[in-house]
Amino acid sequence: MPETEQPQIYLITPPEFELSRFPEALARVLDSQDVACVRLALASRDEDRIARAADACREVTHERDIALVIDTHVLMVERLGLDGVHLLDGARTVRFARKELGDDAIIGSFCGTSRHDGISAGEAGADYISFGPVGASALGDGSQVEEELFDWWSKMIELPVVAEGALDAALVAQLAPMTDFFAFGDEIWQQDDPVAALATLVAAMA
Repeated sequence: MPETEQPQIYLITPPEFELSRFPEALARVLDSQDVACVRLALASRDEDRIARAADACREVTHERDIALVIDTHVLMVERLGLDGVHLLDGARTVRFARKELGDDAIIGSFCGTSRHDGISAGEAGADYISFGPVGASALGDGSQVEEELFDWWSKMIELPVVAEGALDAALVAQLAPMTDFFAFGDEIWQQDDPVAALATLVAAMA
């Protein structure tokens, strides 16, 4: 990616949200910055709850011509009128997802900190690879993605790469020359003013 090209914004929904309030907050954030994609990332396994949340978010995103993908649930993509799926198991289900959803669907693959998994997922047909967490986090096993992985990927691999997980302005500034997308979730939704929080992170990209 040319160093002059600013990374794009990829938003991740909170794992839980109020259907009566969140779509309005999402709309405000989407209207404040140029966002490429939104990921519905609910912790819930309740099919009805996921469907209602997807309907509410889809209304907001599609009105603005922004893609909406869902974590994991390949078989819900077409039923809910979504644009694709974000897989959490590296390369393992990429081929299955592509077969189910066809060529036009967005298929992303989260590959943790593994360069090997990223390459495998790309070879299997993923549209983008996501690595994380970038920042220090108590979640998972505490491992973090090294800057070197993004640097190597940006020089060697054509496939778009997403940086996500425990990001802050300093990390954004550091990785901006070598990543195609930044995925922001808790970084903005846990703040009193998500619009201002996102503006701060976007300013760090410049």
